[in-house]
Amino acid sequence: MGSKEIPHKRPDFYQNVVVMRHGDRIDNFDPHWVTTAARPWDPPLTHDGRVRAFNTGRKFRHCLGYPIDRVFVSPFLRCIQTASEVISALCVPHDDPTILTGDGLAIDSSKVKVSVELGLCEMMSREAISPALAPKDGNWGFDIAEREAILPAGTVDKNAKKMYKELPKWEEPVLGTRARYEQVIKELAYNYHTENLLLVTHGEGVGVALAAFLKNATVYEVDYCAYVELKRPIFKEDQSFTAGEFEVLTRSGQTGIGYILPGA
Repeated sequence: MGSKEIPHKRPDFYQNVVVMRHGDRIDNFDPHWVTTAARPWDPPLTHDGRVRAFNTGRKFRHCLGYPIDRVFVSPFLRCIQTASEVISALCVPHDDPTILTGDGLAIDSSKVKVSVELGLCEMMSREAISPALAPKDGNWGFDIAEREAILPAGTVDKNAKKMYKELPKWEEPVLGTRARYEQVIKELAYNYHTENLLLVTHGEGVGVALAAFLKNATVYEVDYCAYVELKRPIFKEDQSFTAGEFEVLTRSGQTGIGYILPGA
């Protein structure tokens, strides 16, 4: 995937990939929620989480300096709701700072396309999901059509290429999870190299996005709606292309990620 020798010339353009964690999940604020939930492994956002996600989308709109063309999102409800808020903020024709969420907003659905990507799902192991909350029959019950219906009308691309056709198996090894996130980031970027991407995933996925492309970085914290910006040069070669390596962009106060570098 873009592994050929990089030509000594100016890039034809740059591709940007933003990897983002979901907003505030309800079970971390209401400990009683799981006792009555039909799907205790799949919590929704709190209202504050939706506000945070919408405001992050607004920040993307005004501060990134490039458009988001396409979104890929984990099937977990908190990620779907986060993506919905971000897309609404990106696509509303006139940004009104008094608006807090995307509820009822009329948007320009031509600006962004979105697809559910199973490869961006949560760590499928007890490190992220308590075995007591996981479905006893192994059926996680992700109805993709139902998830797509939550996303803003007109934005869903049902023809987008899927990296994973099914969820990873339960008790996926931690190193396997990290390798999965890195693989999916790279493959989505390769398949959509002419577009700027937003990947809405989970904390571990955001940590991998930073650690995989910032040499020797160790991530110890990822806040709600934290994100990593990746950028790489693209060189066109007749009907093909060559891509340079991703670099991690750093902006003052933008990431919400705690990490350390050797010697820092």
